[in-house]
Amino acid sequence: MNLLDGPFALPLAALAAVALDRLLGEVPRFHPLVGFGHLASAIEARLNQRQIAGGVLAWALAVLPWVALALALRPLAPFAVDVLLLYFSIGAQSLCEHVRAVAIPLADGRLDEARQRVSWIVSRETSTLDETGVAKAGVESVLENGNDAIFGTLFWFALLGGPGALLFRLANTLDAMWGYRTERYNLFGRFAARLDDAMNWLPARLTALSYALLGNTLNALACWRTQAPAWDSPNAGPVMASGAGSLGVQCGGAAMYHGREEQRPPLGRGPAPVAQDLFRAIALVRRSLWLWLAALFPIFALIGWMHA
Repeated sequence: MNLLDGPFALPLAALAAVALDRLLGEVPRFHPLVGFGHLASAIEARLNQRQIAGGVLAWALAVLPWVALALALRPLAPFAVDVLLLYFSIGAQSLCEHVRAVAIPLADGRLDEARQRVSWIVSRETSTLDETGVAKAGVESVLENGNDAIFGTLFWFALLGGPGALLFRLANTLDAMWGYRTERYNLFGRFAARLDDAMNWLPARLTALSYALLGNTLNALACWRTQAPAWDSPNAGPVMASGAGSLGVQCGGAAMYHGREEQRPPLGRGPAPVAQDLFRAIALVRRSLWLWLAALFPIFALIGWMHA
């Protein structure tokens, strides 16, 4: 049996893509997602009349042609297309590198450098953060983006192959760009935000479960149950509450956004995070990635056996 044509084709493609990501990291120049971001900005500038209908049209123009192209190319070389699409869509190595770039100067006492580095991965204001604030921002970022950049992408890859990974990543990117409750984006970005919530609902809960299983399980499950409902985001809440509980640290609380302090519900239970907890958060995400990859093989073997 040709493994690249059988039930193990997708798991093997996932392994190959993750290996490429670990070996090569993010494409340094002309990354497709960066180009997509420029295209999305141009479309938004033309079509944003602060109406929901315009947002739906903009989303379709930005996403659907690329997914259609992926679907058209996939039958020509399924394994190669799946590997490349997942490699360009997944962001495991990039995420870990960005968080390590915060953790290392923070651990060495270089707070100004750590503040600057964390500002590249979070939307809150970081110029006045102390060590705890930087560590908290980094832990929250790696946990939440683990779902968006890795596990949600893998979930849709498992369902629909490379085109599914691409669809999810582009939809998630538009949510990150347009899904704000500001005057400019409240109506225009509403479709992008709601669709991302729907596509991420099950992956987020599987991510939260993965974090719980690979750390302090009881604490993680308790934090997920009691803290996640208080968060505005239906998906970030479970992921971050479970992850912080698994690590045994306390995140959430006050944060500055656009000059205003927001009091956010607590996440996790334990002491406030320090630099070392950033390394622990990276390790938790990496272990979860291997758990997901290991789970793909029996799942697809079962699917193949059912279809045999």
